[in-house]
Formats: sequence, C-alpha cells, structure tokens
Amino acid sequence: MAAASNAEHTQLQDMEEDVGMEEREMDSEDNEEEDMGEENVDDEEDDSSEDEKENEAEIQRLEEQLSINAFDYNCHVDLIKLLKQEGELFSLRKARQRMSELFPLTEEIWLDWLKDEIHLSEEEPNREKLYELFERAVKDYICPDIWLEYAQYSIGGMGLPGGIDKVRSIFERAVTAVGLHMTKGQMVWEAYREFENAIFSTLQLAAEPPKMAEYQNYIDFELKEGDPARIQIIFERTLAENCLVPDMWAKYNTYLDRQLKIKDLVVSTHDRAVRNCPWTMGLWKSYLLALERHGADHQTISDVFEKALSAGFIQATDYVEIWQAYLDYLRRRVDFKSSKELEELRGAFARSLDYMKQDVEERFGESGDPSCIIMQIWAKIEALHCKNMQKARELWDTIMTKGNAKYANMWMEYYNLERSYGDSAHCRKALHRAVQCTSDYPEHVCEVLLTFERVEGSLEDWDLAVQKTETRLSRVNEQRVAVKEANMARQEEDRAEQRRRAKSDKKAQKKMGKDVHAGEKRKAQQDYEDNWNNGTEQASKRHRGDEDQTIEEQMETETGLLGKNAPPGFKKPQQGASAAPPKQGDDKPELRSDDNSVFISNLAYTLEEPEAKLRTMFEPCGPISQIRPVFSTKGTFKGYCYIQFESVVSVSEALKLDRQEMENRPMFVSPCVDKNKNPDFKVFKYNTSIEKQKIFISGLPFSCTKKQLEEVCSSYGTIRDVRLVTYRSGKPKGLAYVEFAEETHASQAVLKMDGTVIDGNTISVAISNPPRRNMDKPGSGRPLDPIPRQVYGARGKGRTQLSMVPRSLHRQNLPANNVENGTSAAASASTSATAETKSLSNSDFARMLLNK
Repeated sequence: MAAASNAEHTQLQDMEEDVGMEEREMDSEDNEEEDMGEENVDDEEDDSSEDEKENEAEIQRLEEQLSINAFDYNCHVDLIKLLKQEGELFSLRKARQRMSELFPLTEEIWLDWLKDEIHLSEEEPNREKLYELFERAVKDYICPDIWLEYAQYSIGGMGLPGGIDKVRSIFERAVTAVGLHMTKGQMVWEAYREFENAIFSTLQLAAEPPKMAEYQNYIDFELKEGDPARIQIIFERTLAENCLVPDMWAKYNTYLDRQLKIKDLVVSTHDRAVRNCPWTMGLWKSYLLALERHGADHQTISDVFEKALSAGFIQATDYVEIWQAYLDYLRRRVDFKSSKELEELRGAFARSLDYMKQDVEERFGESGDPSCIIMQIWAKIEALHCKNMQKARELWDTIMTKGNAKYANMWMEYYNLERSYGDSAHCRKALHRAVQCTSDYPEHVCEVLLTFERVEGSLEDWDLAVQKTETRLSRVNEQRVAVKEANMARQEEDRAEQRRRAKSDKKAQKKMGKDVHAGEKRKAQQDYEDNWNNGTEQASKRHRGDEDQTIEEQMETETGLLGKNAPPGFKKPQQGASAAPPKQGDDKPELRSDDNSVFISNLAYTLEEPEAKLRTMFEPCGPISQIRPVFSTKGTFKGYCYIQFESVVSVSEALKLDRQEMENRPMFVSPCVDKNKNPDFKVFKYNTSIEKQKIFISGLPFSCTKKQLEEVCSSYGTIRDVRLVTYRSGKPKGLAYVEFAEETHASQAVLKMDGTVIDGNTISVAISNPPRRNMDKPGSGRPLDPIPRQVYGARGKGRTQLSMVPRSLHRQNLPANNVENGTSAAASASTSATAETKSLSNSDFARMLLNK
C-alpha cells in the first residue's frame, strides 16, 4: 500500500512539472509575440512618418514646380490628390481654387470639391457660397451628375423663403441643359418628378380645372417663350376643356398657320375646329385658306366650301364673307387664258348673287351685302383681267338700282373704274348721274365733276356742268332747311309732350301719395291709441343720458312714430328727460363711423323695401354693418340713406357705383362727410378749363342710349368714357360728354360729327369747355344776399302757416289798461319782427279770447 501511494505521489509531481514547463513555454511565446507586435507597430509608425515626410516633400516640390509653371495641368491634379490624402482642407481648397481659375475642372474634381464643401457647410451653413460654387461648376462642362447634385443640395433649402421656387428653377435649368443626355438625362427628370410629386402630396386642397382666363394667361406666356412643343400642348389642353370656344380655335389655327406650317397638323386642326364650332364663319374661312396654302386639290376645297354653306351661320354677312373667300380662291386659280376656268369663275359669281337673293334674304330678311361688294369685285375683274368694260358697266347699273345711287362713295368707285379702264365720255356720264342722284355728299360729287371738266372738257361741257351743279346744290340747300325746320318742330312737340307727361305723372304720384298717407295716418292713429293706454308703465323705464340723442333720431326717421299722429299734449323727450324704450336688439348705443360709410341720395320716394334692395346692390363691395334709410314723420321714404361697412376698403368699391340706375333713376353715391366740420366739401367738382380730349354733344334725341353713342363715336378713336347728362329723375337732357384717349381723336370727332343727324335730330359737337361756376362764397364775384329769406314749405305760405295769434296781440298802440296778460310781451313782439315773445299758456289765450 505504501509503495502504491509513493508511486502515485511521484506521478503527480511529474504531471505538475510538465504543466509548469508548458506554462513557461506559453509565457515565453506570448512574450515573443508581444515583442514582435511592438516591433511591427514601431515599424508601421516609422513607415507612416516616412510617408508623411515624403508627401510633404512631394507637396513642396509640386508647389515649387507650379510657381515656376502655373499651367502644368498634371502638377495641379497631383497636388490636389496629395492634399486630399493629407487632409489639409485649407491648402486643398486653395489648390482647387487656383486650378479652377486656370483650367475648367473635370466632373470628378468638381464633385469631390462640392461634396467636401457640403460636408464642411454642415457645421457652418453658408448656402449662398455653395450656390456660387455650383454655378461655377455647371459652366465648365455639361455634367448631369453635377446638375443632379446641385438640385439635390437645393432641396435642403426649400424650407427657406422662396426655397421651392429656387429648387424648381434649378430643376428647369437642369432639364434644359442635360435633359437630352442619352445615359444620365433620365436621372434628372426622375429627380424633378419625385420633387414635384412630393410637393403635390403635401397639398390637401382638391385641384380644380383651370379657368379660361388662367389658360389664356398660360398661353400668352408660352407664346412669349416660343417653345413650339409647350405651346402646342397648352393649346390642346385648353381646347380639350373648352372645345366650344371659337376664339381659342382661331388663335390656335393662327399660330399653326404662321409658325409651325406643318401640313398634317394644320389641316387636321382646322378640320377639328369647324367640327366643334360649325356656326363660326371665321373658322371655315381660315380652313379654306389653309387648304389652298398647303396645295389641296380643287375638289377638296369645293367640298369644304359646300359644307360651310350648310353650316348655318348666325348672320347674313357671314355668308357674304365665305363667298368672298371662295371667289378669291377661284380667281387665283384662273389663268385668264383658259376659257374653262374663267367660265367657272363667272358661274360662281352668278351663283353667289342668286344665293344671296334667294337663300340669305329669305332667312334673314336682308342680303347681307347692301354695298354689293361681290358685284364690285366681279366688275373689277371683268375690267382689269378680261378687258370687258361692257360687262362691268352692266354690273354697276345693277349695283346702282339696288339703292346705292344716293351714296357719293359708290359713284366715286364707278367713276374711278371708268377713269382707269373706260373712256372720258362714260366718265362724264357717270358724274352727271352722280350729281343728280347723290344725297349724302352732293358737294363732293359736284366738285369732282367741275375738276374733271377743267382738265378734259370743252367750254360747252364746263357751262353745262356749272349749271347742273348750281341747280342741284340750290335744291339740296332748300331740302336741308326744310328738314331742319321739321326736326326742330318735332323736337319741340316731343318736349311739350314730355312736359305734359311729366306733369300728369307728378299729379298721379301726388294723388297716390295722399291716399297712402291717409291710410297710414288712420293706421298710426289706431296704433297710438292702443299703445297710449298701455305705455304708462314703460315710459318710466326709458333710457336716459347718452341714449337720448339716438332715440330722438329714431323718432324722426321711423314710420310715423311720435310724429304728427301722436296723442294731444305729447312732446318729444328733451335732453335729460325720459325717452321711449329702444327696439329689441338696440340695447347698445349705435356706433357710427363716417370713415366706413357712404351717403346714398336721389333715390325714388316710391322705392319699396329700400334696405333690402340697397343691400343686394352693395353687398359685393364688402361686408355691410348697417343700412339706415331715412323716413319722414309720416313714414314715407325721403329718398336717401346711409350705408356703413365693416371695413374702410369697401367704401372705395361702393363709390364706383355712383350714378348706377336703380328703378330707372340714377343713384348718387358720395362719401359720408360731416358738413359742420367740412362746410366746403364738394363731392363733384366741375372742371373749369378746356378739356381737349373730351367733346360736348348737344341736341341728342332723348331715346339715345350710352351704347348707341359709343358705337357712333368709336369710329373716330379710342373712347375712355361716355356720360349722358340726365335730370335727377333719370330723364335725359339730350346732352352728353365723350372722352377720348387722345386729343386728335376728339378733334377728328368734332370735325366729322358736328351737324350730323341722329334719329332725326341734328346734333352739335364741340370741344368740352365748361364755364366757370360762381358759388355763394365771399370773393366769388356773386353778391351775398344781405336779407335772410323767410322759409316756407314746398307750396309757399299755406293755410297751416298763418299766424294763430289773436288780433289783439297784433295791435301796436293798445292802452295799457286794456291788456290783462302779456301786454309788454305783445307790444315788443309787434315792434320787432325778430324779438322773442313770452310764451303763453292755454289759460292765458282763453282769458284773452273771453275778454275780447
């Protein structure tokens, strides 16, 4: 047993020694590895320090080389790479800046530079400097990546003021510059689309289709830019939503005809236009011209013309114009040497005249060609191209028989035709007929005849011309005098008739007003009798103080309240006395602001529900705070009111409605001004100097409207304003003012219009030169009235204004003992008309009457 234990002990010792040896070996290996690691680190540090020294030496060498030759491109590139490796940002920026000043940088160099600057700007944001750097980068080369980086960087600033517009403008420039790049252009488009989708997704409003005016503005903008593709697409978008607007089709066709001139596109668009708006003659006319312009065959053009005739135009003149367009086409294709085409043209002219006489006159009651333009063109073609003056004269005879012989310009057209292609005998014959037939400008025709005979006629011809012209002009003058006298007599009759009608209307209105007042008086009397018995308790609760003035105004303006129909002995509440209770809803004092108010006057006294009608008219001007129509004590409307808006801005819009008609009567709108504070304020100030751009017209018929006068004057120039002068009742005075854009237009209108006849009235036209108006003010030249006038009612001194003082009080030399009461007061009253009499009670008057 002992031997066994010793053996085991020996084995354990051996194992421990082996383990110890292994541990010592492992420690020695670890120490060796650590020594080797430290040696490697030392070696790496030595290597890096050596590399840094080498790089610094290389950088120094490159800078020295650049100082010798600044245009060494490879030296710049190597220097930038070394500085980027070293992390010398300041030196790197300087090197890049120096190279960019000498050479355009490649895309790689720019992208590295931009990314480094973007990274640095995160700590010190300075977007403007980076924008400037990007602008320099995109100018060197067409680089899609740089543009894409530029756009993506700008997106980071879209939250700044104007940021979205900035991003959108950069994307627009990018797609313009590199959008057509074969391999990378699509990336810019995709980024742009994603940006717009992101913006659109943030909008919560439902998108409405653009209106016609918005489309028009968009089209005008694209036309100025001049991009054909964008112009075409915006026109197509507009017409897809507004296909029944002829003006838009006409505008699109005009652009295609003048700019693109692509046959298939032009012809198809014209065809779509007439199919959408077949009633518009202008579209058919442009369609025919487009077909001829692009070389369409004769059968196609003829078919389109026949379709146009069956389209159903809305006026007779449209058929005249479409026939003219077709006849012009036929004339251009005639050789005038080939009888076939010439006969076809003559047949078309004859057919057009038959069509006007039969189809057009039956439908519209007129031919649409009163001046016979088609026949005039036919006559010129026969005279000029065919040398057939006989046919031309036959045509002109037909023209004159259609009511044109009284017009001087028609005879001058015929005379000029004979002068150019005829002979002197026919010229003389035409002028002699013109002198006998012309009624609008016979003086001009006579002068032309005399001039012709001076140049080509004999003495006998001259004597005959003088005799005929003198006889004709004498007869014309007699007719004009007779017409003028007849017109004056008719005008006088019209004025007398209008005065009779006005007088009868006034009597009827007055009678009707009396009936209305009588009914209201009876009704108000009954209401007051009912309220009088129940009003004692309420009278003690009436408001006092600052509300007295408001209550008194209500009493004066409400319909009959506390007026002449009040019970006997009732007096209006004086200041400080009890007042009537306000209406429901008027618990607070009425706040009035003249700055927010306008004054409306010249309204009809018979206007029903003035508040509702005025609210409807003035609500578009702005929110209305209150409308205060003014009524008399009898409850009748006085014809004026006040309108108070919530904002001062609404006042200017309301003033634009001045002289608008309400129930056939001009309404005057003026600022609400306190005359006590501004006694000299005038709403309308007359101009007292000559107005060279404005004309004054008198003698107009009373039936003349503003639109008719504009049509008459528009032929002489651009009109700014037309104002018909009326009475306060709205009835015309036969006067008007017309303002032109330029003085020359006004002068031309005076020369042409003065003495002309409108609806049987001979008008007078002159440059506006209003006389100076003298007002009753000191220094105005008009003497002031030193004696104050006694004020009576509208009918003078009526019965109710007679003195009710007993005659005893009017006696000036009464004995003192004959007067018991009020003697001294009555005597003083009789000696001075302005002296105040002592107030007497009812009992005093009773005693005086009894004593008498």
